[in-house]
Amino acid sequence: MVTIVLDPGHGGEDPGAIGRGGSYEKTVTLSVARRLKEKIDATPNMRSVLTRDGDYFIPLQQRVQKARRVRADLFVSVHADAFVKITARGSSVFVLSETGASSSAARWLANKENSADLVGGVNLGVKDPYLARTLLDLSQTATINDSLKLGKDVLGELGRINTLHKPHVEQAGFAVLKAPDIPSILIETAFISNPEEEARLNDEVYQDRMAEAILKGIRRYFAKNPPLAKSKLARLD
Repeated sequence: MVTIVLDPGHGGEDPGAIGRGGSYEKTVTLSVARRLKEKIDATPNMRSVLTRDGDYFIPLQQRVQKARRVRADLFVSVHADAFVKITARGSSVFVLSETGASSSAARWLANKENSADLVGGVNLGVKDPYLARTLLDLSQTATINDSLKLGKDVLGELGRINTLHKPHVEQAGFAVLKAPDIPSILIETAFISNPEEEARLNDEVYQDRMAEAILKGIRRYFAKNPPLAKSKLARLD
C-alpha cells in the first residue's frame, strides 16, 4: 500500500496568489488536490492524505510533519502561482535544492512560498535543528534524486495537457519540500496571474485533467521505482 500526501497550497488567512478575475490560489489548489485524492484512492494499492481539507491555514513545517507521521511514500504540494508578468504561463515542477535555485524565477518563487508562514505568525528564521542536521545527511541527497525522477515523470504528463513553463524540473529551497526521507515535489499547475490560465484553472474539466495527469506521472514513477515494503501500516489521522 503506497501512501501519498497531497498538500493544497495556502489556505485560511493566506489566500496565496490572486488572479485578475478574483480567483484565489488556495481555492484552486484544494479543488485539484481533492480530485487527485479521489483518483488515487480509487487506484489499487494506493491511498492519499490531504494536509488540509478545508479553508484553513497550516504552517509549512506542520505539512512536512504530517507526511512523516503517516510515513508517506511521496509528498505532492499543489500550487497555482502568479508572476509579475501576466504573460507568464505554463506548468512547472520543483524539487528541493540543497545549494542554489536553478533559476532566478525559481528563487523568487521559493522565497514567496516560504514567506507564507509569516501570514500565520510562524517565524521561519528559527531553523528546525532536526531538519538542519538532516539536510547534511546523505539521505537527503538520495531523496532529492528520487524527487527529480518523480518530478520528471509528472512534468512529462503535465506537458500533454498544458504548455510547460520550463522543459525540465527546477530546484529551489522550498521549506515545504524538506522532508528528509520522502521524495517531494511542488507542482505549479498554471499561472493564476495569466487571465487565460486562470479561466482554465477554474474549469472543472480542466481541473480533472490536471489531477489525472499528476496521477499518471505518479504511477509512471512507481512503475520504475517500486516502494520498499513497510513493517506496518501507518495511521492516516
